[in-house]
Parts: sequence; structure tokens; C-alpha cells
Amino acid sequence: MTAATTRDRVRIGRFELRWSDASPAALQAEGSLLDRDGIALVEIFTAVEQRARTSQAAVRSALGARLRVVAVEDADPAVPSGRTVVVVQRDPVTGLEVRTTLTARSAPGDVTASAAPSGSALRVQHELRHSGSGDIVLTTVGSASVGFGRTGLDDLEVLLADSEWLAENRWRTQPLRALLPDLSLPIHAQDGRGHATLTSHGSWSTGEHLPVGVVHDPVRRAAFAWQIESGAGWHMDLSQDLDGATLGLFGPTDLEHQFAHRLAPGDAFTTVPVALAVSDRGPDGALAALTAHRRGLRSDRAGALPIVYNDFMNTLMGQPSSEALRPLIASAADAGAEVFCIDAGWFADPELGDWWSTVGEWREAASRFDAAGLVGVTDEIRARGLRVGLWLEPEVVGVDSPLAGRLPEEAFFRRFGRRVQEHGRYHLDLRHPAARAHLDETVDLLVRDYAVSYLKLDYNINPGAGTEQDALAAGDGLLGHVRALREWLIGIQYRHPGLLLENCSSGAMRADYALLDVAHLQSTSDQQDFLRYPPIAASAPASILPEQCANWAYPAVEMSEAETAFALVTGLSGRLYLSGFLDRLRPEQRALVGEAVALHKELRDGLRDAVPFWPLGLPGWDDPAICLGYRLPGGDELLFLWDRSPGAAEILLPGASGAVRIFPGGAADWTLEEADPSAERDPVGRAGLRIRTGAGVSAGVLRVAADARDARREAR
Repeated sequence: MTAATTRDRVRIGRFELRWSDASPAALQAEGSLLDRDGIALVEIFTAVEQRARTSQAAVRSALGARLRVVAVEDADPAVPSGRTVVVVQRDPVTGLEVRTTLTARSAPGDVTASAAPSGSALRVQHELRHSGSGDIVLTTVGSASVGFGRTGLDDLEVLLADSEWLAENRWRTQPLRALLPDLSLPIHAQDGRGHATLTSHGSWSTGEHLPVGVVHDPVRRAAFAWQIESGAGWHMDLSQDLDGATLGLFGPTDLEHQFAHRLAPGDAFTTVPVALAVSDRGPDGALAALTAHRRGLRSDRAGALPIVYNDFMNTLMGQPSSEALRPLIASAADAGAEVFCIDAGWFADPELGDWWSTVGEWREAASRFDAAGLVGVTDEIRARGLRVGLWLEPEVVGVDSPLAGRLPEEAFFRRFGRRVQEHGRYHLDLRHPAARAHLDETVDLLVRDYAVSYLKLDYNINPGAGTEQDALAAGDGLLGHVRALREWLIGIQYRHPGLLLENCSSGAMRADYALLDVAHLQSTSDQQDFLRYPPIAASAPASILPEQCANWAYPAVEMSEAETAFALVTGLSGRLYLSGFLDRLRPEQRALVGEAVALHKELRDGLRDAVPFWPLGLPGWDDPAICLGYRLPGGDELLFLWDRSPGAAEILLPGASGAVRIFPGGAADWTLEEADPSAERDPVGRAGLRIRTGAGVSAGVLRVAADARDARREAR
């Protein structure tokens, strides 16, 4: 540890932390939109002290303004191929110390580096330690606050995403001034007092909005992006003052999430981590930097990328049986799947009808299976060369389950002295050893008795603010539970190293990097309309790694060949996740499935280093033409293109000169020709591709070879 008296700044990647004897530490990135000094990085609100000056926004906290840097530690060995700096600040009044860890990773691989230079993303997390006397009740602690807009806010745009069940990842672009109106603040000689916010509610962290966003200048192409890594509560706060604007990123807060946490002398509290990214290549560049950051979080969990078949979507829909599963197992194996996952219902008596209130013990329902039982089905899965997967909703116990009376009261979410109940189920509190022991026993049994090596972990209830059990406030209890869940997921992988975990969460209702950094893949939606799925799948890599995006493809015999290919392109645009009655398909459809499986096996390893981009911009929910691109190691690009218009259409793809169609092979319903896109579509003037599609919906996968693109650029 070195004293900070002779040093007032430290660089970490493209970022710089500055402070003085008269001001707390502030973060900025020179040459980027994060161009303002003097915005305190850490905002701290307590039950005693809130703001030093009134505002609706979570800015200018009295305690945060008093923090002063007392030490700096360079902890390079903590992150290979990167840099970690720890800065310690102290409040002289309360004795509260804030230990801030700032981590910038070098970008792995030349493809990522070219899209997001090393150090373009920074992770920020604080540990607050009470070294004074008396208790301190924390009500809101900011994970990071940064200033921008020194040259003005009028030309800036902000990208934010709404999300809900069946309609995830709906990005929208709007002028920043639509959120922060021009108030003529210089006339009033005061900062603004309003704010614009996005906030999660309850335990579905991505059930209303995504904790990811971008601010950019479309003229300069400068942009910055952020990500809040919380499976509990999170809050984003935009506000303006005389000199520009402030972005505040928070975990659970008092006003929004009923959060409060008591610190006795010697106690510590760790904030929700966040990531910031800067780019001079627009939103795509900033999101590329976040992609590199996400890979750094979970590089040791990349693992295998098997093709999964799941019997749920548009298929058995939670009603499995030996008779129903056998033809699906055979057809999935014939198609080239590598995991067969039995979805919900394997534990429930089919005579019960709506069985949700009975779940929790996770033992097979003998009445669903023939004399060989569930193990007979799983043996058949393995005999066909497939790994065994099962659906599980670990955090719930039905109100009519025998387990509800066997576990202690403290093992459940509780508020106002009673168990919290939602949709006929109680919510387990994984801070309690009895809850964890029950789930450990469950997983151990499934692995031992059924050779399960894949778990689809669902989460279909939102129990509200959280639990007051062993917590000062409900929001604090929820945060504690989610952190215990994360540790439990890590623990079962240590005990069962070959176990793959899917974070389903009711179709991506809890798709955040508090959990995704310890899971292998994320189901991107429960959407069963194959025409509605493309904007979800195409947008998912803005907030989820491509190699984690499990996109459902469920061909049906009622589909035309073009519609079958359309559904398969959705699956190919991430991790191909098969479903549907494959045994009923026509020969032509089966051939398309086989072609898609073979192509995915050829491409999937490249997903680990793929960098997403959007040639037509992030899609709108009703856009007829949608395109997702991946830059691959070596410079090739993949383009996934959907045309949802009922009639013939013409689509211009900037920068796609030299593209060839690789799926479906031999299709003649598209015409591809070189084009010169307008400056509005492609400000750097690259040649492009004009695609003319026929009547009816269609989709395809194209490859742009690096050498073809380079040759075209040289010719221009």
C-alpha cells in the first residue's frame, strides 16, 4: 500500500481515476464521451444522511462527497492479461472506508481486440468497511457514477432495452433530450433536480428492462456502454447539471427495492459490480467491449458447446411419458443432437392437472413412465449416444408439497412474519443450510441415479421485494439469497465437474451476469411463434455472450420448407437449441434440420470468440428485415438475416460485399448482388450487398470472407 499524497490520478486501461485533497475519486476516460471530471465515483446514502443538495436523482450524497483517497494498490497479479487497481477512500466523519477494485482486462484474440481495444471495458466494485463507532444503516450505495456531455447533450442518443416474457430484448434508440429536457439551467444558476431511470422490481432482474445501455454521439461515433451485474435489484439513474449529465449505476436501493443494510463497527458490505465500456466505433464498438468483459468473467467456464434437444417448446409442453419421449429421443439422435433434456413434468402425477403447487421434492412420478421408470428413459437416451438433461426449478417448494412441512420456517422467504407465497409456491432462501442441503441432495441423486449431466434451471415466480428473514429489509434479504444461489451453483459444479447448467429463468427473466458468469447457457425466450422470435434472438448478444444464447428452433410438419429454414436460422444465430416433433417432419424438412446441425457443429467453436454487430441496427419488435452479424477469428463475418415481410423485398446490407449464402444450401429464393450503400447507412463508405427476396417469409446465413472483403476495399 502506498500513500496517495503525491499522486492524484491512476490509469486503468482507457480509464483514469482522479482525486485531490479537496475532492473524492472521480472516473473518466479521455478521448471518449466520459469526459467530465468531478463526478464522485461512489455515492453513499444512509438512514441519517442523504444528499448534500436536494434532487430526485441519486447524486451528490453528503457522505460520498466527504470521501478522500488514502491509499492506492496496484494488484496486477489478480487478473492475468489485465490490470487491477484498488483505491481506498475514507470518510472522516463516520469512519467508513470504501475499497474500490477497478479491473481492466486485455482483449483476448485478435478479432475482439480489433473490435474493442484492450482496456476499453472496466469493472467496478466496492467493499464498504465500518471502522468508526456506532452502527451505520446503508440505504443506497452506488456501484459507479460517471459524468458525460461536457460539450453538450443535444446531439446525444441513448439506447435502452425493455423486456418481458415472450418479448425480450426490445431495444429502442431515442434522443437523450427526450429523457433529460433542456431546462435552461444557466439562467437558474443551479443543477437540475429531475432524473430519468430504469429499475428492476422483485427477483426478475430482466423481466421489465435490461441492465445494459449505451449513450452515443452518432456524428462522432463516440459511445459508452454499461452493465449492472445484479440478480437482485438494480437501478439506473440519468440526471443533468450545469456542466453536463451524470449516469449512476446501482444495485438494490431504499426507494426502489426496500433495501437497507446495517453495518456494525468492523462489518463490511460489498456492492453489486458494474462494467463500463468506451468506444469510438459507435454502439457496436461499445457492446463489443462489453462482450470482451463478459468473456473475462467466465473464461474458465466456456466448456463444451453441445447441441441440446429439449422436449418442451411446441412439443410435449410439460407432459412427458415413456411413450411420448421414445420417438423424440430417436429423432433427436438421428438429427445429430448431443443432449436430450426432459423438461418439466417428469416429477408430477399426470392426473393432477395443474401440478405447480405440489413441486419441490424432485422425485420421479412413477405413473408417467412404464415399468422401467424414468431410469429406463435416461438409459435409452444414453444408449442413443446422448447426454441426459432434466428440468429443475430449484428455488421453489409447492404449498402442497410434503417438503413444505419438513423444512424449517427460516429456510423460506418470509415477510411480516409469514412465508411469501407466489403461484402456489414458497420461495427457498439459499442462505439457510437446510435449503442448500435439500438442493445438494437433489442434484447428487439426479447425477448418481439418472446419469444427469445437464440441468435446465427454471425460475417461474417473482416473489416481490425479497425476504425480511435475517435481514434489515426485504431487498437486502433478496440480495443475500441471490449471492447464496450463485455460490450454490459454483459448488455443484465443483462436486460434478461435467455438469452443464442452463439458466432458463422463465425465458430470460433473470438473465444477468451475477448468474450468467457461473452458468453455461441462457434460454433466450419462451416465445413459441417462430415469426416473433428473430428480434429476440438477434438482440440477445447485446446483453448475453453469443456462446450462451440458447435460441430455440422448433420445426413443425405444418411449416413450409422456407418457414422451416426460417426457424432454424433463429437457432443457428446463437446456440442451436432444438425442439419440436422431429419424428413427424417431411424428408425435405429433416434434410434441412440435418444441414443446420452440421453447419452449427462447424461454426460453434467460433462462437467463443465471436463479436456481435448489427448491420441494420438493433432490431425493432416489428421490423420486417432483421440482421445479426458476428466477426470471427481470422476476420470472416457471419450474417444471420430474416425477412418477415409477406411479399418480395429488397434489403441493403452495408459492408457485406462478397457474401455467399451458406444456409439453406441450394436455395434460389434470394438474389445477391453488389451495392454501394448510402452514407447514412454506412458512414465509412464500404461496399455492400443488395438482397432481393421472394414472396413469403425467408431467412438465411451468409458468410463474408475476410480476403474477399479486403480485396473489395483495395479495389475501392
